[in-house]
Amino acid sequence: MNASEMKLKEIENALFSSVPSEDFVAACEADPRAGVQKLAKRFRREQAERRRLDALYTYEYAARDEGARFVAGVDEAGRGPLAGPVVVAAAILPYGLFLPGLNDSKKVSPKKRELLYDEILEKAVAVRVSIVDAATIDRVNIYQATMNGMYEAILSLDPKPDKVLIDAVELAKLPMPSLSIIKGDAKSASIAAASIVAKVTRDRLMLKYDAEYPQYGFAQHKGYGTAQHIEALEKYGPSPIHRKSFEPVRSMVEGK
Repeated sequence: MNASEMKLKEIENALFSSVPSEDFVAACEADPRAGVQKLAKRFRREQAERRRLDALYTYEYAARDEGARFVAGVDEAGRGPLAGPVVVAAAILPYGLFLPGLNDSKKVSPKKRELLYDEILEKAVAVRVSIVDAATIDRVNIYQATMNGMYEAILSLDPKPDKVLIDAVELAKLPMPSLSIIKGDAKSASIAAASIVAKVTRDRLMLKYDAEYPQYGFAQHKGYGTAQHIEALEKYGPSPIHRKSFEPVRSMVEGK
Protein backbone atom coordinates (compact mmCIF):
# COMPACT_ATOMS: atom_id res chain seq x y z
CA MET A 1 0.00 0.00 0.00
CA ASN A 2 1.27 3.43 -0.97
CA ALA A 3 -0.29 5.98 1.36
CA SER A 4 0.55 8.92 -0.89
CA GLU A 5 -1.67 7.49 -3.64
CA MET A 6 -4.62 6.70 -1.39
CA LYS A 7 -7.66 8.76 -0.50
CA LEU A 8 -8.40 9.68 3.12
CA LYS A 9 -11.18 7.09 3.48
CA GLU A 10 -8.97 4.37 2.04
CA ILE A 11 -6.24 5.22 4.53
CA GLU A 12 -8.71 5.16 7.40
CA ASN A 13 -9.89 1.69 6.35
CA ALA A 14 -6.32 0.50 6.01
CA LEU A 15 -5.42 1.73 9.50
CA PHE A 16 -8.50 0.65 11.43
CA SER A 17 -9.97 -2.27 9.49
CA SER A 18 -6.79 -4.30 9.12
CA VAL A 19 -3.35 -4.71 10.66
CA PRO A 20 -1.17 -2.11 8.91
CA SER A 21 2.58 -2.44 8.67
CA GLU A 22 4.81 -0.09 10.66
CA ASP A 23 6.13 1.30 7.36
CA PHE A 24 2.58 2.21 6.29
CA VAL A 25 1.84 3.97 9.60
CA ALA A 26 5.15 5.85 9.39
CA ALA A 27 4.31 6.90 5.83
CA CYS A 28 0.97 8.25 7.05
CA GLU A 29 2.73 10.23 9.76
CA ALA A 30 5.03 11.73 7.14
CA ASP A 31 2.22 12.43 4.65
CA PRO A 32 1.87 16.17 3.94
CA ARG A 33 -1.91 15.98 4.25
CA ALA A 34 -3.12 17.11 7.67
CA GLY A 35 -6.05 14.69 7.56
CA VAL A 36 -3.73 11.72 7.04
CA GLN A 37 -1.46 12.82 9.88
CA LYS A 38 -4.50 13.14 12.12
CA LEU A 39 -5.56 9.58 11.29
CA ALA A 40 -2.05 8.34 12.07
CA LYS A 41 -2.08 10.05 15.48
CA ARG A 42 -5.48 8.55 16.22
CA PHE A 43 -4.17 5.12 15.26
CA ARG A 44 -1.16 5.49 17.60
CA ARG A 45 -3.42 6.58 20.47
CA GLU A 46 -5.74 3.63 19.94
CA GLN A 47 -2.84 1.18 19.83
CA ALA A 48 -1.44 2.62 23.07
CA GLU A 49 -4.87 2.27 24.68
CA ARG A 50 -5.14 -1.32 23.46
CA ARG A 51 -1.79 -2.12 25.08
CA ARG A 52 -2.88 -0.47 28.34
CA LEU A 53 -6.14 -2.38 28.40
CA ASP A 54 -4.48 -5.65 27.45
CA ALA A 55 -2.31 -5.28 30.56
CA LEU A 56 -5.52 -4.78 32.60
CA TYR A 57 -6.55 -8.31 31.63
CA THR A 58 -3.42 -9.89 33.19
CA TYR A 59 -5.34 -11.51 36.05
CA GLU A 60 -8.16 -12.59 33.73
CA TYR A 61 -5.73 -14.15 31.24
CA ALA A 62 -3.96 -15.99 34.09
CA ALA A 63 -7.32 -17.42 35.20
CA ARG A 64 -8.11 -18.42 31.60
CA ASP A 65 -4.77 -20.24 31.42
CA GLU A 66 -5.81 -22.13 34.55
CA GLY A 67 -8.97 -23.28 32.74
CA ALA A 68 -11.50 -20.63 33.79
CA ARG A 69 -14.13 -19.93 31.13
CA PHE A 70 -15.74 -17.01 32.98
CA VAL A 71 -13.99 -14.62 35.37
CA ALA A 72 -15.96 -12.12 37.44
CA GLY A 73 -14.72 -8.86 38.89
CA VAL A 74 -16.36 -7.41 42.00
CA ASP A 75 -16.24 -3.94 43.55
CA GLU A 76 -18.34 -1.57 45.63
CA ALA A 77 -19.20 2.09 45.81
CA GLY A 78 -20.24 3.99 48.90
CA ARG A 79 -18.55 2.42 51.91
CA GLY A 80 -17.55 5.79 53.36
CA PRO A 81 -20.55 8.15 52.99
CA LEU A 82 -22.77 9.24 55.87
CA ALA A 83 -25.93 8.60 53.85
CA GLY A 84 -27.31 6.28 51.22
CA PRO A 85 -26.64 2.65 50.34
CA VAL A 86 -23.47 0.76 49.60
CA VAL A 87 -23.71 -0.61 46.05
CA VAL A 88 -21.87 -3.72 44.89
CA ALA A 89 -21.45 -4.80 41.28
CA ALA A 90 -20.12 -8.02 39.78
CA ALA A 91 -19.18 -8.18 36.10
CA ILE A 92 -17.98 -10.86 33.70
CA LEU A 93 -16.32 -9.44 30.59
CA PRO A 94 -15.39 -11.30 27.41
CA TYR A 95 -11.65 -11.89 27.50
CA GLY A 96 -9.83 -8.89 26.04
CA LEU A 97 -12.97 -6.81 25.44
CA PHE A 98 -11.81 -3.40 24.20
CA LEU A 99 -13.43 -0.70 26.35
CA PRO A 100 -11.51 2.54 25.68
CA GLY A 101 -11.05 4.55 28.85
CA LEU A 102 -11.85 1.69 31.23
CA ASN A 103 -10.19 2.27 34.59
CA ASP A 104 -10.81 2.58 38.31
CA SER A 105 -14.06 4.58 38.51
CA LYS A 106 -12.36 7.23 40.66
CA LYS A 107 -9.99 7.98 37.76
CA VAL A 108 -12.77 8.37 35.17
CA SER A 109 -14.83 11.53 34.65
CA PRO A 110 -18.58 11.36 35.42
CA LYS A 111 -19.44 11.76 31.73
CA LYS A 112 -17.07 8.98 30.68
CA ARG A 113 -18.36 6.74 33.49
CA GLU A 114 -21.88 7.06 32.10
CA LEU A 115 -20.68 6.09 28.61
CA LEU A 116 -18.68 3.15 29.94
CA TYR A 117 -21.62 2.03 32.08
CA ASP A 118 -23.84 1.72 28.99
CA GLU A 119 -21.12 -0.07 27.03
CA ILE A 120 -20.37 -2.51 29.87
CA LEU A 121 -24.05 -3.43 30.25
CA GLU A 122 -24.31 -3.92 26.48
CA LYS A 123 -21.16 -6.00 25.95
CA ALA A 124 -20.51 -7.84 29.22
CA VAL A 125 -21.25 -11.54 29.51
CA ALA A 126 -23.12 -10.79 32.75
CA VAL A 127 -23.56 -7.95 35.25
CA ARG A 128 -25.32 -8.04 38.61
CA VAL A 129 -25.83 -5.29 41.20
CA SER A 130 -26.63 -5.55 44.90
CA ILE A 131 -27.85 -2.53 46.87
CA VAL A 132 -27.58 -2.57 50.67
CA ASP A 133 -29.54 0.22 52.36
CA ALA A 134 -28.54 2.40 55.30
CA ALA A 135 -30.76 0.53 57.76
CA THR A 136 -28.99 -2.74 56.98
CA ILE A 137 -25.60 -1.05 57.22
CA ASP A 138 -26.54 0.21 60.69
CA ARG A 139 -27.72 -3.25 61.74
CA VAL A 140 -24.77 -5.37 60.58
CA ASN A 141 -21.95 -2.74 60.11
CA ILE A 142 -20.54 -1.46 56.82
CA TYR A 143 -17.93 -4.19 56.37
CA GLN A 144 -20.44 -7.00 56.76
CA ALA A 145 -22.97 -5.15 54.60
CA THR A 146 -20.38 -4.85 51.84
CA MET A 147 -19.48 -8.54 52.04
CA ASN A 148 -23.15 -9.54 52.01
CA GLY A 149 -23.67 -7.43 48.91
CA MET A 150 -20.66 -9.01 47.23
CA TYR A 151 -21.89 -12.54 47.91
CA GLU A 152 -25.35 -11.63 46.60
CA ALA A 153 -24.03 -10.04 43.38
CA ILE A 154 -21.58 -12.88 42.66
CA LEU A 155 -23.99 -15.73 43.37
CA SER A 156 -26.70 -14.18 41.19
CA LEU A 157 -24.44 -14.05 38.11
CA ASP A 158 -25.54 -16.13 35.15
CA PRO A 159 -23.40 -17.82 33.93
CA LYS A 160 -21.64 -18.66 37.17
CA PRO A 161 -18.02 -17.50 37.23
CA ASP A 162 -15.22 -20.05 37.44
CA LYS A 163 -13.09 -17.54 39.32
CA VAL A 164 -13.77 -14.25 41.10
CA LEU A 165 -11.44 -11.25 41.35
CA ILE A 166 -12.31 -8.98 44.28
CA ASP A 167 -11.15 -5.49 45.12
CA ALA A 168 -9.35 -5.79 48.48
CA VAL A 169 -12.00 -7.89 50.31
CA GLU A 170 -11.58 -11.64 50.91
CA LEU A 171 -14.69 -13.80 50.55
CA ALA A 172 -13.87 -17.16 52.12
CA LYS A 173 -17.34 -18.69 51.67
CA LEU A 174 -17.53 -18.49 47.88
CA PRO A 175 -18.09 -21.85 46.17
CA MET A 176 -15.52 -21.02 43.48
CA PRO A 177 -11.86 -19.88 43.62
CA SER A 178 -11.31 -16.19 44.29
CA LEU A 179 -8.48 -13.71 44.54
CA SER A 180 -8.42 -10.52 46.60
CA ILE A 181 -6.42 -7.79 44.84
CA ILE A 182 -5.37 -4.62 46.64
CA LYS A 183 -6.35 -1.64 44.46
CA GLY A 184 -7.82 -4.20 42.08
CA ASP A 185 -10.00 -1.60 40.36
CA ALA A 186 -6.80 -0.21 38.81
CA LYS A 187 -5.26 -3.62 38.05
CA SER A 188 -8.09 -5.77 36.68
CA ALA A 189 -10.42 -4.99 33.78
CA SER A 190 -13.27 -6.96 35.36
CA ILE A 191 -12.96 -5.20 38.71
CA ALA A 192 -12.67 -1.83 36.95
CA ALA A 193 -15.89 -2.58 35.04
CA ALA A 194 -17.62 -3.54 38.29
CA SER A 195 -16.39 -0.32 39.92
CA ILE A 196 -17.88 1.73 37.06
CA VAL A 197 -21.25 -0.03 37.31
CA ALA A 198 -21.35 0.30 41.10
CA LYS A 199 -20.39 3.98 41.05
CA VAL A 200 -22.86 5.01 38.34
CA THR A 201 -25.67 3.02 39.95
CA ARG A 202 -25.04 4.65 43.34
CA ASP A 203 -24.68 8.16 41.91
CA ARG A 204 -28.01 7.79 40.12
CA LEU A 205 -29.64 6.63 43.34
CA MET A 206 -28.25 9.64 45.21
CA LEU A 207 -29.70 11.96 42.56
CA LYS A 208 -33.11 10.43 43.25
CA TYR A 209 -32.60 10.95 46.97
CA ASP A 210 -31.62 14.54 46.26
CA ALA A 211 -35.05 15.11 44.73
CA GLU A 212 -36.67 13.52 47.79
CA TYR A 213 -34.51 15.31 50.38
CA PRO A 214 -33.26 18.45 48.58
CA GLN A 215 -32.08 20.21 51.72
CA TYR A 216 -29.03 17.94 52.12
CA GLY A 217 -27.35 18.49 48.73
CA PHE A 218 -26.99 14.81 47.87
CA ALA A 219 -26.60 15.66 44.17
CA GLN A 220 -23.34 17.43 44.96
CA HIS A 221 -21.65 15.28 47.60
CA LYS A 222 -23.45 11.92 47.10
CA GLY A 223 -23.72 11.47 50.85
CA TYR A 224 -20.06 11.96 51.74
CA GLY A 225 -19.18 14.04 54.79
CA THR A 226 -18.41 17.37 53.14
CA ALA A 227 -18.68 20.67 54.97
CA GLN A 228 -21.90 21.38 53.06
CA HIS A 229 -23.36 18.04 54.16
CA ILE A 230 -22.38 18.46 57.82
CA GLU A 231 -23.90 21.94 57.86
CA ALA A 232 -27.17 20.56 56.47
CA LEU A 233 -27.15 17.75 59.03
CA GLU A 234 -26.72 20.22 61.87
CA LYS A 235 -29.56 22.34 60.54
CA TYR A 236 -32.09 19.66 59.57
CA GLY A 237 -31.00 16.57 61.48
CA PRO A 238 -30.58 13.11 59.89
CA SER A 239 -32.90 11.92 57.11
CA PRO A 240 -34.27 8.35 56.81
CA ILE A 241 -31.35 7.43 54.52
CA HIS A 242 -28.59 8.60 56.87
CA ARG A 243 -26.40 5.95 58.48
CA LYS A 244 -27.11 6.31 62.17
CA SER A 245 -24.10 4.18 63.13
CA PHE A 246 -21.72 6.65 61.44
CA GLU A 247 -20.31 9.71 63.15
CA PRO A 248 -21.34 12.52 63.43
CA VAL A 249 -24.84 11.19 62.64
CA ARG A 250 -24.72 8.80 65.58
CA SER A 251 -23.99 11.57 68.07
CA MET A 252 -26.76 13.70 66.61
CA VAL A 253 -29.28 10.88 67.02
CA GLU A 254 -28.12 10.04 70.55
CA GLY A 255 -28.12 13.71 71.47
CA LYS A 256 -31.81 13.97 70.64
